Amino acid sequence: MSKDSTQKNAGVRIDKWLWAARFFKTRGLAKTAVDTGKVTLDGNRLKPSRDAAIGMLLCIHQSWEEKTVEIIGLSNQRRGAPEAAALYAETPESINKRETEVENRRMQATLILPKAKPDKKDRRARSQFKYQSE
Repeated sequence: MSKDSTQKNAGVRIDKWLWAARFFKTRGLAKTAVDTGKVTLDGNRLKPSRDAAIGMLLCIHQSWEEKTVEIIGLSNQRRGAPEAAALYAETPESINKRETEVENRRMQATLILPKAKPDKKDRRARSQFKYQSE
């Protein structure tokens, strides 16, 4: 049996699949994410050496986002973004949840952050308010 046919029959490690699907920039980052519990399968932590299988539902936490994706293709090579996107399908619930969370963060940022640098009048009003409450 040749080396190529052995690799085709062997499974793809979950950390290698995450890297090939472009969720993480390096395999090391993918391995760390799996080790720290940022990638789960049915709410359970995985090991980086676990084989990925078609039909698996993974929950991937990245910074502020949480994605639930189903594996629809396997690859152990990192290719272009269109080919990587063909390896998984994000669930509609996950897409809706992410979009609402993005909108909520955007709304909170507009409430917290000032529109521009305060001018002299604004600074006086702030200092008056600050010392008035003491």
